[in-house]
Amino acid sequence: MKFAAIGPIAIHLPEKVEDNDYLAAEQPRWDMPLIYAKTGIRARHITQPGECASDLGVKAAERLFAQHQVNPKTVDFLLLCTQTPDYVLPTTACLVQDRLGLATSIGALDFNLGCSGFVYGLSLADGLIRSDAARRVLLITAETYSKYIDPSDRSLRTIFGDGAAATLIEAADTPSLGSFVFGTDGRGADTLIVTEGGARPKADAVQPRKRKRWPSSLYMDGPELVKFTLEVVPPMVEKVLAGAKWTRADVDLYLVHQATTFILKHLRERMRLGPEETPEALESYGNTVSSTIPILIHDLRLSGRLRPGKRTLLVGFGVGLSWAGCTWTETWEAKQVELGEKIAKPADEPNPQEAKDAKPADRKGGSRDAA
Repeated sequence: MKFAAIGPIAIHLPEKVEDNDYLAAEQPRWDMPLIYAKTGIRARHITQPGECASDLGVKAAERLFAQHQVNPKTVDFLLLCTQTPDYVLPTTACLVQDRLGLATSIGALDFNLGCSGFVYGLSLADGLIRSDAARRVLLITAETYSKYIDPSDRSLRTIFGDGAAATLIEAADTPSLGSFVFGTDGRGADTLIVTEGGARPKADAVQPRKRKRWPSSLYMDGPELVKFTLEVVPPMVEKVLAGAKWTRADVDLYLVHQATTFILKHLRERMRLGPEETPEALESYGNTVSSTIPILIHDLRLSGRLRPGKRTLLVGFGVGLSWAGCTWTETWEAKQVELGEKIAKPADEPNPQEAKDAKPADRKGGSRDAA
C-alpha cells in the first residue's frame, strides 16, 4: 500500500496590500494599535475586483510546477477548496484543470469548507492515494473573502486577507499522515455566514445569530466563534493524539489555523502550550481561511524550523461549524524547498526575496508576492 506525503507547497498573494497604516489613513476612527494587539495582523493582501479564487489558485500552482520541476501531466487528481468560487456552476476545479493544462483523464472537484479545509483536503488526498486511485494529488486552497466585506466593516476588514496555496501530495512507501479526526455542528451556521448568492431566497435564509452591525455580506459572531474554538479544539487534539498513540512529548509543533492572535493566545492557555510550540504566520497575511495552515508550513520550511522528522499536529476549525485535525510527520527535504526558491521566476513576476524584505509599513497599497 502507498501512503500520502505532503510534498512541495507554493503560495500566491494578490498584489494589493492593505496594511494598518493604509487602513488608519482611510478610517481614522479605527484604533489600529489596539486592533493589531488583538489580531496580530499588520497587513493583508486584497484581490482586485476582477481577480478571483481561480486566478490565485492557478498562479500558486504554476509557481509550484516551475519551482519544483513538477510536470503538470503527472497530476492524477485536483482538489480545490474554496468558499468564493468563480461561478455557482461549473465547478471551479474544472476551470483550473483547463488553465493549468492538466490531463483530461484526472478527477477534479471543489469542496466548500473554510478554516478546516486544508486538513479535510489532506484526508481526501490520503484516501485517493491509499486506494490507488491517484499517486499525485494537487490540493489548492484559494479564498477571496474580501469580496464579501464592506470597506466600513472594522471587525472583518482588519482580519481577513486573500490568498492561495498549492500543495502537492504524493504517494510514499511510509505513512506520514494519520489519526484524522473530524467534527461538524451545523447549529453554528448562523455564527459565520453569507446569505446571498445561493439558491435559497435571502428572505428565507438562516439569520445571523446576533444583530448585524456592518453592511458586509459576510457576517461573523466573533465571541461565539472563540467560545466554539475553545470548546472543540482541546478535546479534538487529545483525540488525535490518542488515535496516533502519541503523547504531548511526541509533538514538536502544533500547526493551528491562523485565525487571530487573540484566539491562538487563548488556545495556548487552555492547552498549556507555549508560543514556540504554536508558531504564527499572521502578521503579513491576515486570516486567509483555508490557506493559513499551508502558508504556515511554507514559512516554517523556509525558516528551517520544519525539517524531516518533525512531528506535528495540524488543527483546523471555523465556519460550518467544522473542525478537523491529524498527525503529520514532515518528510519533505528543506534543501528541496530552498532549491525551489532559487529557480528563476517569469519576467513579469516580482522577485520573491525583494518582496519578503519589504516591511508591511513600506508597502501601502503595494505588493508582496510569496514564492
